[in-house]
Amino acid sequence: MATETELKLRITPDAAAALVRHPALKPLKRARSRASRLTSTYYDTADGSLAAAGVALRLRRDGRHWVQTVKGPADPNSAGGLSARPEFEWPVNGPRLDPLRFATTPYRRALGKAEQRGLAPRFTTDITRTVIPLTFPDSTMARLCIDVGEVRTDDGEPTLRAPMHEIELELEAGDARRLYELAQTLAADLPLAVQTSSKAERGYALRQPRHAEPVHAHDADLPGKCAAGEAFAAIMRSCLAQIEGNAQGVIASEDPEWIHQMRIGVRRLRACLSLARGGIATERIEPLRVELRWLAHALGPARDLDVFVSSTLPAFREAAARGTGGTALAATLAKLASRAATRRREARKHARAAVVSPRFLRLVLAAAALAASPEVNVDSRTHDGTLAQPARDVARPLLKRRHQALVALSADLANAAPEARHAARLAAKKLRYAAEFFASLYSRKKTRAYRKALAALQEELGAWNDAAVAARIAAELTDASSPAAAAFSGWAMAQGAARAEALAAAWERFTKARPFWSR
Repeated sequence: MATETELKLRITPDAAAALVRHPALKPLKRARSRASRLTSTYYDTADGSLAAAGVALRLRRDGRHWVQTVKGPADPNSAGGLSARPEFEWPVNGPRLDPLRFATTPYRRALGKAEQRGLAPRFTTDITRTVIPLTFPDSTMARLCIDVGEVRTDDGEPTLRAPMHEIELELEAGDARRLYELAQTLAADLPLAVQTSSKAERGYALRQPRHAEPVHAHDADLPGKCAAGEAFAAIMRSCLAQIEGNAQGVIASEDPEWIHQMRIGVRRLRACLSLARGGIATERIEPLRVELRWLAHALGPARDLDVFVSSTLPAFREAAARGTGGTALAATLAKLASRAATRRREARKHARAAVVSPRFLRLVLAAAALAASPEVNVDSRTHDGTLAQPARDVARPLLKRRHQALVALSADLANAAPEARHAARLAAKKLRYAAEFFASLYSRKKTRAYRKALAALQEELGAWNDAAVAARIAAELTDASSPAAAAFSGWAMAQGAARAEALAAAWERFTKARPFWSR
């Protein structure tokens, strides 16, 4: 078995032609480039049982040679365009599968059952591949593959087609960071984007398009005895997967949830880097923190206006219609709604421009390179030794400090000033992210009650914040002294007062939840 480790990026046809001559490649080339036509047919059962198991079965023709390939599921911790998956390959005689090879893979049962039920061609990729062998100064070896062609269906009429234009930086031996560094250099001159789906996934999608859903946060699966560096690397990748996984939705969809989930991913990654500052050198973290702040500022207004237009403003207009003076306020609110809709479109356009920019790609690649670096994963000799310690030992004081910071801000939250509630909301968010990051180091039974109580507290503080943000937006869109702004300000205060009892109850439940990291 081999592990295929590659960084996949989308590229335009014109850029693919220019890439061969990019000056960054000249000092790295260890041999002449080679172009060939590759025709790969993917097999599965009629109901796609192999795809459901995460297995790809392929028969590829390269000139006169035929190769049968079985690929397993990608590593779930893959992120930043880099994927790693088990790969088995055998030369075969002619254009027919060799089922005897199935038994030599870990997927023998899925493949055997599929053979019994009937394997048939599902789709074919027909590409011209240009391969450039590379050797980096540290002796890392890789192949740059430029693929231009199409994928087409084989299972019925009509035949469906989709173009393919991408590059693969395939690691042969050495340090994966070199792939990211080269990709960042190329991205400065060429229109590249992270390719999150495999060729097989795009082939299946031709006949059965998947309804894409926003990517939510998920807890990194941390081994109980892992080192802190290993834990932080896994957490970074999980945060990055949420950021890059929502990129296409931010660009193409009107659903506000895509922006919301990317924004959460950005916040989570910023929180992770903040927690890791004791172990990772400042010069490694700070440039990335600067870029994440840029992206957060690009997404923030769009998210705030999404909430204002789709949720807060309708609720306020309904409440105003029931109250005295509602009729007089209606015209002002209609103007406010129109201005908010216009500003929302502008903010979304700004967010999309940020996500399609080379700067966004460089951010993703830089974050992935940090997560892949030996300084994080293995070697802590150049720092204070924090990353070499057991993750639990590092997590405990971090969680305790975040917990104490929230408790210190909690005096009479129900009647606290807006500034105090805002500070408590931020502290609760930081604590919640930290708790999510390290939860898998502990039993689910221990973490469940604490995380549930903390989430409920944050939700109450968040509801108050939404009302406060709405008041600010109303003042910005009209005038601070306008009837609409004054009404929103009063409504925000009323919302806080109305939820005071629920906030007090949420705080009491949180104080009774035992910290799961306690010995």
